Amino acid sequence: MKAIDAIRTALELSDGDVRFIEDMRHAPLTRPTPRGGNHPLWILGHLAVAEGRLHQIITGKPNPLERWKPLFDWGSEPKDDAAAYPPFDEILNEYRRLRRATLALLDEIGDEGLDRPTKSPPPGLEEPFATVGQALLTIASHQSFHGGQASVARRSTGKTPFFIPSADLRRF
Repeated sequence: MKAIDAIRTALELSDGDVRFIEDMRHAPLTRPTPRGGNHPLWILGHLAVAEGRLHQIITGKPNPLERWKPLFDWGSEPKDDAAAYPPFDEILNEYRRLRRATLALLDEIGDEGLDRPTKSPPPGLEEPFATVGQALLTIASHQSFHGGQASVARRSTGKTPFFIPSADLRRF
């Protein structure tokens, strides 16, 4: 297996976690615990801003979602007022647009370009964002982390898990 295939798989698997968020369209401000936590709408916006930051890190161009940073970036706190946010579908569409662009960028960079240094690693996070390949894997891991948060918020509404292992699989 080539490194590019492993990175593509990691991005596609983490992208699958967006289904937890999409399934919460009816209740996007649901907190995962009685003590709070990140709700699905904030998580989706955060993932979109992070995906834009990935492009900034790799290419050095400005984050295309810079305008959303006060709502969704590092250090922001989820708000319980939906009117404080762009519409759910707008956020979802921006995230999807950027993820498609990420996958196109990955194809353009190719396996041989994964060891290239990034153009603009975040201060204090230079190591996990040192190379293009590391940056892509870091974002995939980041997204999986937040996908877990969205899954907990989803379960707090009484929804069943997306994956329920069969009896054969449980015996495996």
